[in-house]
Amino acid sequence: MIERQRRIEFRLRDIEWAPQERPMLGASRIQYDLAERGRGLSVGGIGMVHLLARRSGLARAIDRRLHLLKVHLPYHESDHVLNLAYNVMCGGTCLEDLELRRNDEVYLDALGAERIPDCTTAGDFCRRFDAADVDVLMDAINDTRLEIWKRQPSSFFEEAVIEADGTIVETGAAKKEGIDLSYDGQWGYHPLLISLSNTQEPLFVLNRSGNRPSHEGAAAYFDRAVDLCERAGFARITLRGDTDFSQTIFLDGWDGKGVRFVFGYDARQNLVQLAEGLEETAWQRLERAAAYEVQTRPRARRENQKQAIIERRGFVQITTEVEDVSSFWYRPALCAKDYRVVVLRKVIGVTKGQQLLQPQVRYFFYITNDARASAREIVLEANQRCNQENLIQQLKNGVAALRTPVDTLVSNWAYMVMASLAWTLKAWTALVLPERGRWKARRALEKTQLLTMEFKRFLNAFIRVPAQVVRTGRGVLYRLLAWNPWLHVFFRAADVLEHPLRC
Repeated sequence: MIERQRRIEFRLRDIEWAPQERPMLGASRIQYDLAERGRGLSVGGIGMVHLLARRSGLARAIDRRLHLLKVHLPYHESDHVLNLAYNVMCGGTCLEDLELRRNDEVYLDALGAERIPDCTTAGDFCRRFDAADVDVLMDAINDTRLEIWKRQPSSFFEEAVIEADGTIVETGAAKKEGIDLSYDGQWGYHPLLISLSNTQEPLFVLNRSGNRPSHEGAAAYFDRAVDLCERAGFARITLRGDTDFSQTIFLDGWDGKGVRFVFGYDARQNLVQLAEGLEETAWQRLERAAAYEVQTRPRARRENQKQAIIERRGFVQITTEVEDVSSFWYRPALCAKDYRVVVLRKVIGVTKGQQLLQPQVRYFFYITNDARASAREIVLEANQRCNQENLIQQLKNGVAALRTPVDTLVSNWAYMVMASLAWTLKAWTALVLPERGRWKARRALEKTQLLTMEFKRFLNAFIRVPAQVVRTGRGVLYRLLAWNPWLHVFFRAADVLEHPLRC
């Protein structure tokens, strides 16, 4: 590996080129042939993922808790679940992509399998689930998640931030059971995602009909996520969500458990009046940090093409001029005690073309039981919830987990859970990496980069690594055939997974 790295670094060295007579991409005589003895696999990283699923105890936990098959002829429950997750890991976006996997002899040998379920069998397995079975599957995954978390340093357990949000999954199929018209006119489902912000792991997924409100069912899954984090040993637990999740009927219960929460709150008329009645001295200017820090020297700004078009065509444009924050105590109608309401006042500049119109004042509210943090800190923390929207986009478009390949609400729910397991395995790949030793700082940085890496980049760096697969008397040998800058992290993860995981 070191020699390959040296060769590529030599080829990519800084050099002053003389004018070239021929294009750099100069290969002309290209021929293809099918190797008779050498056998290759384009997704050589799948072996490391399979090791993770086995060494972490995930496969064992699924078979122990999930019972959908009366007789295992020939597959177990874990075979079906991991088959769907691995299909996503290999770049599959639908059940039909399983045909490519099951007809690849090298892929089957790489997993030590005689055969794997086809797309029809996988669909039938999804239809075996009822709602209770999907919850059992998520609990089995979360039991394994606890074992992964035990390997983390003590700083990991200082605070768990649990977030919730819904998203619309559109489908053009008219015969899928449970679909309905959403608030924005799309036919489909409205799944709910409960995730851990610390690691961007999806803890629970709940599929719902397309016309259901975002908060429906969220409180129960918030409670289950809190129980999970308490079992893990987190010192503090925080719940976050937008205005749809500030369900005041549950606030007293969470506060009584010692759970901290920060939710957006609807700008009702009585709250706006309270905010307008605050003394001007109660407001503090909100200063936000710069989006990025210039690493070299400032450059001249290019002309804003969008702004020029807006002014030329006379479009109405709104911009934030000033932001101020304050707070007051307020008791919602369904609560037995007062809670702190943080208010953000924005002065909005309105222009039409180059004409300045009357500025507007808008109020945004957040409700919390945290009396210590400043109003500025509460607002900035609430804004961090946008990271979950990035996770939802990764699950929808990168992982392709929030899809509806089957015909009922519950069977599609089961598919979403099994497909999103691919993202969870990606997160666990980062979490099993040790941070000890001489290179602790660099390894911690690599762990963070892997944890926050987009799914497509993860596949290209860790999964789509060409390999030769050799079956030996004691197992399967993967010989990687290409080098990339992440291979040293790949081998560290593989070394950790050679033996069952220990805390």
